Amino acid sequence: MTEQTETAPGWLAPEHLEQVRGQMPILYIDAVPVRVDETGVVTRVGLLLRIAPDGTVSRALVSGRVLHHERIRDALLRHLEKDLGPVALPAIPSSPQPFTVAEYFPTPGVTPYHDPRQHAVSLAYIVPVAGDCRPRQDALDLVWFTPEEAASPMVQQDMAGGQGVLLKQALAHVGRLP
Repeated sequence: MTEQTETAPGWLAPEHLEQVRGQMPILYIDAVPVRVDETGVVTRVGLLLRIAPDGTVSRALVSGRVLHHERIRDALLRHLEKDLGPVALPAIPSSPQPFTVAEYFPTPGVTPYHDPRQHAVSLAYIVPVAGDCRPRQDALDLVWFTPEEAASPMVQQDMAGGQGVLLKQALAHVGRLP
């Protein structure tokens, strides 16, 4: 039996995570933060600006792994707070339902979603946020786009791994795809 030092429950050591990533799909969440008007119509979409390990800059959705023994709702809250700050005030229902499931593959072209590190299955949510959002962790900035701007070729080309496709699916789901 191998002893493993765990700094946070549910986290794997980096070398163990790499081994698992090579053997089985990993569960993720993707969240599209939105601002809504008083009738519930999406008026703005929040996209993060990130620098990838290879130095490329891209727009991104809130995204991250679901930990072992963590509820989906808790994973959404954790990643939204991690990326948008503690006072973003996300409105997550008590029983969240994804608008789609995105399957990321390390081999490009299997689906529109690509992650060179792993095969990942991501539950995708649209999450209204009402508070003050300030990017944290590895996010450089958060920009609020109109739905039309978010679906534009200029913004779409700045999104990596198929997240632009996922964003367009979210906009279509809420009836805001131009």
